[in-house]
This record gives sequence, structure tokens and C-alpha cells, in this order.
Amino acid sequence: MRCTCLQDKCNAFTVCKAWSNIMTHPSSWKDTEVRCESGTSVPDRYSALLPLVRNLKLRMCLTDPANRKTALWVLRQAVARGDGRLEGLSICCVGNTPLFYAGQDLQQGLVDILTNGSSLTVLDLRGVPFTLSDSFVRSVAMLCPALQSLYINNHSLVCGVNAETLRQVLKSCRSLSILGVFQASLSQDVLKDLMLPERPALKKLELRCERTLKYTVPLCDQIWLELKLRHPRLWVELELDHTLPELHVPGVLQPSIPVRCLRMLTWTLLLDEVRIVRQSYANTLEVLELQTIPSPELNSELIALAKQCARLQEVHCYCVVSQEVITAFITNCPNLCRFTLKTHKEPHPWTSRLK
Repeated sequence: MRCTCLQDKCNAFTVCKAWSNIMTHPSSWKDTEVRCESGTSVPDRYSALLPLVRNLKLRMCLTDPANRKTALWVLRQAVARGDGRLEGLSICCVGNTPLFYAGQDLQQGLVDILTNGSSLTVLDLRGVPFTLSDSFVRSVAMLCPALQSLYINNHSLVCGVNAETLRQVLKSCRSLSILGVFQASLSQDVLKDLMLPERPALKKLELRCERTLKYTVPLCDQIWLELKLRHPRLWVELELDHTLPELHVPGVLQPSIPVRCLRMLTWTLLLDEVRIVRQSYANTLEVLELQTIPSPELNSELIALAKQCARLQEVHCYCVVSQEVITAFITNCPNLCRFTLKTHKEPHPWTSRLK
């Protein structure tokens, strides 16, 4: 029996005495998701069990302030013992964000709770919609020095974390090996810090590229080559947002970046970009997602890409393509297991297919 949602656990308690006994065992609470929606509260009888949680996912609706208050209460209970039991925390917000809401109550509340002591090794904030401030990220890094994975590449409109803050994060969190950030937060100094001999092997780098990049100094290919040589097992996930100016896209796709996952969500013509991808990332690319404009020229570029990028496991193209494109991917990519390739437009959302 395995259930991660708190409501499912609560239901399991009422099935029978045997199940009730099982649900009081610490292993039953290791991975738990708590949904704070519609003003619901957590029953007091289960609050004593929340400190047993090792990996907590908080899912909340931002519309009602009571949901945010409940989420902070749950988190406070999860770290109540102060014995470092909580290792992973993921926060995901759903529903419409209130007008002009900047998330200050959640950011300050999280800092206040973690002040009591934290040994978090994983913090995932990709699901929050508001801009994360420099002061918040610095505080979290100081309070959670054991972090090994940090994701702050959320879908806010702008990047609020500068390169100096990111350098401070690396100084505070010396075990960090997985990092998700806005590319605008990177600089040559940040990448050089990641290459210091005392740092652990960097496993994964998730980069979100959006409009803020036009105000930063582009990273040259040489620094990426040096980073790849220092961390040979590193793989990079690039997400190009629709707000990224088209003129900056080629500068993002440096050939020495070990790109394993590429999401080009720009809704612009991507002929030159697809050509760059197949020329630069043929030996590393495993996941490709495109939101672009259909054309015969795009079909030709995708067929050429399918022939060169044989390591592809997933391809998702959210515009219609020719049957020849589908055949090319199925024929030339033996590891392909999931794809979204349509010859006719269909209602949103498009569904993917298994090979």
C-alpha cells in the first residue's frame, strides 16, 4: 500500500485497524503531498504525524490567504522537532494569482520556519509564480547549507536573482550538485566558481531563458567548454521562453553546452535554431520540445535532425508536421519512447503517443 496525498492517508486510517496501525509507521509518511485548497485545514489528529515526513510537497491555491496560512502551518509542523527529519521540500501553487501578489508572506514565512533549524537537501520552488528576491534566496542558502539540489527557475515574469547572489549560494551550499536557475543569473564568475576544485561534481543544470537575458553579458562558448571538461557527467536542460527576443536565441545555443533536454517555447520561426541544435547537440540531446510555426522548410529541418540526433527519447512538436517527419523520427531514433507529432491540428491539449 502506497499513498502520498495526505487525504489518501487520512482515508486509509479509517479502513480497518491493521491499516490504521500501518499508517502510524514512519515509512508511511516519508513522501507526503499536502493540498491546501478551498480553505481546508489539516485535521489536528494528523498534525503529530507531520514531523515524520521526509519529503514534503505543498500544493496550495493562492486565491485564498487561508490556504497560504495553512501551508505555512503544515511546514512548521513538519520541521517542529528540529532534528533534521525533513529532507526535501517542493512548493507548487495553483489557481489564479491575486493581482499584484508578490508572495512576500510565503517567502518570509518560509525563512522564519527554516530559522528554527534545517537540513534540507532538496528545495524545489519551480511551482511558485512570483519573483523570488535576492534577499530571500540568500537567506535560504544560509539557513540550508546542506542543500544538494536547488530549483529557483520558476515561471515568474522576470528574474529577481543576480549573479552575486548565486555566488553567495554556492559559497553557503558547498554540496550543491543540481541547480535550476534563470540563465540571467549566471555569469562567467559563477561558472568559474562551479569549476573550483573543492566543489563536488555538478550533475545537472536547469536554465530558464527569458527576456532578462537581453540585459546581461552573453556567456561565451569557451567558458561552457571549460565547465564541461571540469564536470564531464554534467547535463543541461534549456528552456527558451516566448519572452526571449528571437535575436538572442542563437547566443543561448552555444555548441559546447552539454544539452540533454531542450525546450524552445518561442512560437517563432526556428529553422536556423533547429539547424544549430542538430549540429551542436547530436551526441547529447535526448528530449526536444518545440512550439513553432509549421512550414515545409521546418519539415525538412526536422527530418535532418532526426537523422543526426539518434539519442532522442522524446520529441514534442506543437505544430503540424508531415508524415515524413514522423517516419524519420521513428526510423532513425531507436530510443524514442514518447512523441507528440501531428499531421492534423487538433484541440488543445495535444496528447503524446508511446512508440
